[in-house]
Amino acid sequence: MSGNQRRAVVVGAGIGGLTAAVALHRRGWQVTVCERAAEPTAVGAGIVLAPNALRAFDIIGFDVTRAAGSASPAALGLRRPDGRWLQRADTGAMTARYGTPPLAVHRAALTEALAAELPEGAIRYGAAVDDAEATGDRPLVRTASGEFTADLVVAADGIHSPLRRRYFPAHPGLRYSGETAWRTVLPADGPAPAAAAETWGRGERFGVVPLADGRVYVYATAVAPEGYRPTDLHAELLRRYGTWHDPIPALLERLDPAAVLRHDLHDLAAPLPRYHHGRIAWLGDAAHAMTPNLGQGGCQAIEDAVVLAHVLDGTEVTDIPAALTAYSAARCARTDALRVRSRRAGRIAAVTHPLAVATRDFAVRATPARTTRRAMDDLFGGMNGVPVAHIGSTGAAM
Repeated sequence: MSGNQRRAVVVGAGIGGLTAAVALHRRGWQVTVCERAAEPTAVGAGIVLAPNALRAFDIIGFDVTRAAGSASPAALGLRRPDGRWLQRADTGAMTARYGTPPLAVHRAALTEALAAELPEGAIRYGAAVDDAEATGDRPLVRTASGEFTADLVVAADGIHSPLRRRYFPAHPGLRYSGETAWRTVLPADGPAPAAAAETWGRGERFGVVPLADGRVYVYATAVAPEGYRPTDLHAELLRRYGTWHDPIPALLERLDPAAVLRHDLHDLAAPLPRYHHGRIAWLGDAAHAMTPNLGQGGCQAIEDAVVLAHVLDGTEVTDIPAALTAYSAARCARTDALRVRSRRAGRIAAVTHPLAVATRDFAVRATPARTTRRAMDDLFGGMNGVPVAHIGSTGAAM
């Protein structure tokens, strides 16, 4: 190992942290990932990788389909509880426009595949980060299992990011959206639904997403008090969604309540002023936690990671703080606009008054196709501040 090899410590082995670790490793960095959990876990739900996230993976030469499969549904869209489509998009048309359709995968399969791209021993499990000192030229990361010095610290420590609280103490933190969510993945023991769809009711939603490996990701949301936990989850879900259109009732019958994850939906109450401090860079939920209404939380973490590696490529150690300033400039506006847009979309989807629901459904059906395409172009069209073609020219050599 050369004495002048740049060193990075990544805090958190989630999707964003592991993508950053892989991207930096492929650009010659020595990377250590500190993860709080004692070991990898197979528990988790699904994630839809939109074309922008898949394009970012292509830039760093990571092929998610090798581990997670490549099957995609024929269509995706929005429905009413009676099954009527409010909006529907053919994935073939999306492929023609964006180069690839969205790909839905199990989160555990994705993190396992990313981890396999790193050298043995790069991920330190059971290494919760107690603090990171950003003073001087060599940040110091303290964990329960030891200390690490580095040229760069990547704070990918999640929605409750301790490092965000440490370095932005005046920030108001998280804000409850008013909705709680339940998520699980069902085994591939029956025919997969032909389409991925989210169904909108009155203050309630239900999503059905076929995964690329044949399993089915299902999720539900409901307007509820923060911390809401029904005593009988299966009965609660059947009460709320059991009379909705097929295949929702059949999927609910297959559901194992013990395998259901429950989360209140939060986002940041205000944007961070920047995504860096000295030699520390924040990404993903730690930087711009957003509600899942646009399906872009994980996708933006992947974009963050690839842009971060790009702005650092070829940078001398002394120039890392300036490179992180460029990273903030490239990412802050795009991600915060999506955070705000996602919250607004959630408010529309979660209306409860019958008149408001009817107005919402009519507005969705009446939205011109060109307006919908423009909205998708904004989501899927690239990474703000860093031309995709330029990134790809450096990534192709990895």
